[in-house]
Amino acid sequence: MNMEPQPPLAPPAPRQLNQMQLPLVMMRDILLKTMFRTNASEVSEIARAICLPRPVTQELVDLARGQLLLEATGTLSANAGTEMGYRLTEAGKARALDALAQSEYYGAMPVPLEIYAEQVDRQSIRNIQITREQLTSAMGHLVLPPKLLDQLGPAVTSGRSILMYGPPGNGKSSISNGIRDALGDRIYVPRAIEYSGQVITVYDPIVHTAAEEDLDDPNALRRTSGRFDTRYVRCDRPTVITGGELSLSMLDLVYNPTARTYQAPLQLKATGGIFIVDDLGRQAVPPQKLVNRWIVPLEEGRDILGLQSGEKFEVPFDTLVIFSTNFHPGEIFDQAALRRIFFKIKIDGPSRADFLKIFAMVARKRRMPLNEEALIHLIEKKYPTIDNVFANYQPVFLIDQIAAICDFEGIPYQMTKELIDRAWANMFVKDEVIVK
Repeated sequence: MNMEPQPPLAPPAPRQLNQMQLPLVMMRDILLKTMFRTNASEVSEIARAICLPRPVTQELVDLARGQLLLEATGTLSANAGTEMGYRLTEAGKARALDALAQSEYYGAMPVPLEIYAEQVDRQSIRNIQITREQLTSAMGHLVLPPKLLDQLGPAVTSGRSILMYGPPGNGKSSISNGIRDALGDRIYVPRAIEYSGQVITVYDPIVHTAAEEDLDDPNALRRTSGRFDTRYVRCDRPTVITGGELSLSMLDLVYNPTARTYQAPLQLKATGGIFIVDDLGRQAVPPQKLVNRWIVPLEEGRDILGLQSGEKFEVPFDTLVIFSTNFHPGEIFDQAALRRIFFKIKIDGPSRADFLKIFAMVARKRRMPLNEEALIHLIEKKYPTIDNVFANYQPVFLIDQIAAICDFEGIPYQMTKELIDRAWANMFVKDEVIVK
């Protein structure tokens, strides 16, 4: 029975200030800093800037007014219907400047770490159910043997770590991207979280793809954006892809000494989604050290981060980690590390039949007419010279080479034995001694 997956439960919007679970002084200071930096004056405008419902924002404004940090302007805004305008008093401006000297952060109220952890559980990557049809559809641009899908399906559905290994050029990166496409649903990513009075920004438009937002007309009778806490952004499940540039420092909190705020590390930004470590073994840090860094997160679903003060704290680790390498696992990991990677899947080159399928598919996309005589020449004359070792990248390489030659020679796209030979010559580097 094929059941449609249920979308993750949305984080409920706070209804009152006392439900925020943030220090009052912190919320008040973020309000003042936001008004100071953005010149927001009406409650609806301020509410959008700090991402809180209007009634909660009004409570916060009233709190600041009671401390003589805000005052009503005494006139109604011509563009805001019946809304009253507010501005910082001289004391409010002084407090805003003092607060900015402590932290430049302003805008969306952060979500307390404990509340965020509850939302992570509601939308966990381990709650998703990927069907064979979904995975096959997401991998539709690839020619994969059925047995490989048999292995990938349970690995993705488990939400556990995956190691894909095998010869280069056989689609490990493409398969990783296909897994990402198969996830399909959306989750809620906080703009920022709070721990021990410190703000950690999480939402990153480079990593996260936001769904369309519902913006309210301040004069409308019916409001729609209150359906979830707008301190979160509704996004596709995130995917972080790293390669040889990955270092251990990229897995730690990033502190900005000028703004005095923190930015979430890559794996925290990938929460609820996928973290792909491509080209494992090409990083400056040994693969064994990378896995050692993730032993606790992979096994216990929690990561440990540190503040500038040296204080350590736990954050959720809810990420499908995919390691992809051209090395044999035994060359880069010890047995203890391999035990901690839940699924190990070898990605081999295609069979001769699958190679021909890929070749024909690529030729059709490139509008390159196939020629039986040229194909026979390729299969029976050229591939025996490399022991009939087929790779998934080769059809694209050869056909693009032939197309480039045709463009240069000023001839229509065609496939001949001579063009196959010329393309083949560019696929390998000759072992020659270079005399300096």
